[in-house]
Amino acid sequence: MFSTPAQRRETVTAWLMLAPATLGFVVFYALPAVRALLISLTEWNLLRPARFIGLDNYRRLLEDGTFWQGLKLSAIYALMNIPLQTVLGLGLAVALHRLTRSVALRSVVLLPYLLSNVLVAMIWLWMLDPTLGALNHLIAVLGGSRQPFFGHPDQALATVAAVNIWRHMGLVAMLFLAGLQNIPRTLYEAASLQGASEWQAFRYITLPLLRPVMVFVLVTSVTGALQIFDTVAVTTRGGPEDATRVVVLYIVQNAFGYLKMGYASAMSMVLCAVMLAYTALQMRLMKADQNDLA
Repeated sequence: MFSTPAQRRETVTAWLMLAPATLGFVVFYALPAVRALLISLTEWNLLRPARFIGLDNYRRLLEDGTFWQGLKLSAIYALMNIPLQTVLGLGLAVALHRLTRSVALRSVVLLPYLLSNVLVAMIWLWMLDPTLGALNHLIAVLGGSRQPFFGHPDQALATVAAVNIWRHMGLVAMLFLAGLQNIPRTLYEAASLQGASEWQAFRYITLPLLRPVMVFVLVTSVTGALQIFDTVAVTTRGGPEDATRVVVLYIVQNAFGYLKMGYASAMSMVLCAVMLAYTALQMRLMKADQNDLA
């Protein structure tokens, strides 16, 4: 079937609207990814021309316990971070949706996310300092013992997770709030007439209809968690005792500390493959291509 002039104009308009984002994706994501793949097949220290070595970097990677330990720490961090961040964000979104429509309050909720990661890390590093930190001072006033937080192997990774939960919870809440505002009120009114409780309405109406937003939140949050770097670099630098030496920190150390660009690129490709596999699995399990509201 031949398209009409109006349809052709709409198509051209759509492509023009997509062009800036597409150009940005190609320039800043696709081309660097292809370049990193090519570098991963070489030995290159930035000082001499790259030397092609095939899959040697990947063979070496299989025996690198530090890399796999870093990947494990990143996964543990995601498990500490994502469930609580998602639950708190959803609870905050429901509270905002039901109790207030204040734009100022929503701005305050989103404010931590608008601050830079480095600034947030420095603020919390000071607040959680064992000697001078405000939180430890409060703990001491209440009769408790001061905690090392970033300075203890058993607490450091959980503390990093808590800092980032605080920073990203507002963004997650705003995403869920947008989803809540798209759910027709008539569905809740019909459920109420049928005698459904608040919990039943939340379980059987709200949660299913928030599934597209939930998929987006989980996919972006987990991929972001696996790439955690700046908070760790500012607060713990991988310590103490390598308790927070997450995989991206190890990649950066190899690339710019040891000048092993080829090896670092190979690790980046493996991490990319892990994130792509998780994204595909998550979208399949949660049926991201279906819309319950439709």
